[in-house]
Amino acid sequence: MKKSPQYIFVVGGVISGVGKGITTSSIAKILADRGLTVTAIKIDPYVNVDAGTMNPTEHGEVFVLHDGDETDQDMGNYERFLNTTLSRDNYMTTGRVYQSVIDQERSLKFKGKCVQVVPHIPMEVIARIKRAQEKANADVVVIEVGGTVGEYENILFLEAARMLAIGTPKSVHYVMVSYLPIPSKVGEMKTKPTQHAVRALNASGIQPNIIIARSEKPLDEKRKEKLSFFCNISADRIISAPDIDSVYDVPINFEKEGLGDLLLADMGMKRTGGERLKGWSAFAKKVHTVKKEVRIAVVGKYFDTGKFVLTDSYLSVIEAIKYSAYQEGRKPVLEWLSAESFEKDSKQLKKLSKYDGILIPGGFGTRGIAGKLAVIKYAREHKIPYFGLCYGMQLLVIEYARSVLGLKDASSREIDPKSSNLVIDTIPEQVQKLADGNYGNSMRLGEWRAKLTKGTIAYDAYKSSTITERHRHRYEVNPEYVDQLKEKGLIFSGTSMDGSLMEIAELPKKAHPFFLAVQFHPEFLARPLSPHKLFTAFVKACVKKSKNT
Repeated sequence: MKKSPQYIFVVGGVISGVGKGITTSSIAKILADRGLTVTAIKIDPYVNVDAGTMNPTEHGEVFVLHDGDETDQDMGNYERFLNTTLSRDNYMTTGRVYQSVIDQERSLKFKGKCVQVVPHIPMEVIARIKRAQEKANADVVVIEVGGTVGEYENILFLEAARMLAIGTPKSVHYVMVSYLPIPSKVGEMKTKPTQHAVRALNASGIQPNIIIARSEKPLDEKRKEKLSFFCNISADRIISAPDIDSVYDVPINFEKEGLGDLLLADMGMKRTGGERLKGWSAFAKKVHTVKKEVRIAVVGKYFDTGKFVLTDSYLSVIEAIKYSAYQEGRKPVLEWLSAESFEKDSKQLKKLSKYDGILIPGGFGTRGIAGKLAVIKYAREHKIPYFGLCYGMQLLVIEYARSVLGLKDASSREIDPKSSNLVIDTIPEQVQKLADGNYGNSMRLGEWRAKLTKGTIAYDAYKSSTITERHRHRYEVNPEYVDQLKEKGLIFSGTSMDGSLMEIAELPKKAHPFFLAVQFHPEFLARPLSPHKLFTAFVKACVKKSKNT
């Protein structure tokens, strides 16, 4: 008889941004490699229904699932670590939960009952968790609760975590990820903030089974003893998690600390099959041992947030480059270049020649467009490998139309709707949505099939005539200009199955070593142990350039 499902809640203490998502991903990975069927869920406490309408500099990258759900970037971590495909059942927000309860009330699903915040909101959260478990037929569900304990917006999710254990306490487990600061003027690791965080969690009726102690340095026995005494937890259940250079070392370090064995013991499970991180460890080793470099410039606009640089805006892109670089035996050296810097000083373009490749990721709006177009032109004329993603393809087409077709005002309806040559136009089904102000979860989203042309860079990379990739866009190459662009040498090597949407644009190899862009987002399908084929083709071209310069 199969054991009842197990649920592990991962909550944060003290401050956010110290690794709950990676901890959740690592726990899921460890258990999956022990032979268990594992799925992961992210609970985001904001009122937005999904992550699609948020600025990346505020919340990081928007990750798109195969079914088109626009989610938090942690969902990407779950998919990458588990090498799996998740769905909208694995993601929820405060807004989504409330919307569902209100819709049920309006349709009399509660049969006239007084619908209250408690218990009905936590019960909806629990129903969603169980639905995800059933869909995956999972032995274990790992649930990350966004934010930190003690925050007002987290209370209802912690209430759900408490309620789920009623009647089945041995099936629900709690892991707290808490930060232990080392004030520079004090020089001592302080446990008091974590003590308060645990007590705040206790106030919600929850006692953590395990504490993941995040800090700059490894936790010593003295600090473990102190946490054990004040947090009502045995010292062997406090896992040291010091800062490391690679997040891919985290599952390995957790295994060394005995986290997998603790969790299995708590769940009453004895599965020991699977890889036990064998393949993962080999990949993680490459991160530290590869020496030869490949230098790639990422040109975007979502880098600056005040005086800080937020590379999380392009997290999946960065990771996808890394996976392909390590596979090719190269250490990726990525530099973030603001597109606007090339608008302020055109002389900056000459600095691009020192890079082995240039990548322009997706984006929206008009800021930095002139700079990106200048970069694309420079890469085309100086034969520097160029890879454009989504907006990076639309801008490639605009630049080509201006420089090669001679359409000086060629543009996109998004950039300049009054242009007489809109080589990039609104997807027909998007016109009314934009007119109605319908921006939430309304783009062309999720997985779509495409067909490839033999003898092209894209076909040689995929080695297949059909592909499936994830999309997130409202605009497309205007069909009225396709023939003109083709006549002037641009190849549309990938199209939608009906041939109406241009999915991949490239120049022939004889004209350029690698000048290719895609309308979709291949970065969402890149995995540590199975790099994306287009990213690998790009990296190979970059490596070839580095050898020739």
